[in-house]
Amino acid sequence: MKSSYFIPMLLVLSGFFGSCSKDFEYSSEFDKSYEAYQKYKKENANSYKYTVTSSSWTGTRSATTITVFNGQVEYRSYEAKTPLADGKEQTDTKWSENKDELNSHDEGYEASTLDQVYERAKKDWLIKRKDAKVYFEAKNNGLISSAGYVPDNCQDDCFNGIRISEIRAPISLTKK
Repeated sequence: MKSSYFIPMLLVLSGFFGSCSKDFEYSSEFDKSYEAYQKYKKENANSYKYTVTSSSWTGTRSATTITVFNGQVEYRSYEAKTPLADGKEQTDTKWSENKDELNSHDEGYEASTLDQVYERAKKDWLIKRKDAKVYFEAKNNGLISSAGYVPDNCQDDCFNGIRISEIRAPISLTKK
């Protein structure tokens, strides 16, 4: 008779403790953003374009644009720029890859879907850390715009994570 109560009690306790323990920062904001992403993905047939940006204290900056069509990465482009003394910029590197060439260049953010970005944010970038400050923002109409952490006492270019400047539906996609 006692064993018949054991399994239901175990399930209740594991559900209670499992749902209460969040091992990552910004869990409610993340969940809200992920829900907005699921809606966006459905409205756009899981097709979108997003741009990942990075910049350095030296003024150099780069942008990687990734195009996803029906849930598959189809295209990736990259551009890196350096500031000049006259206030202008020069393009140092610029390239693009089609589906058959994805990740053939070392520079830029890897070809990933936003599903993969959200997964990495939850399992890596937003993990609670004793020795770092964790950040999360959803400024792309509720979709993820920044997720990552900066180790304590780090001086320059210390952000580990992702910054997404734009997420939008692709105008068109030419398959090769």
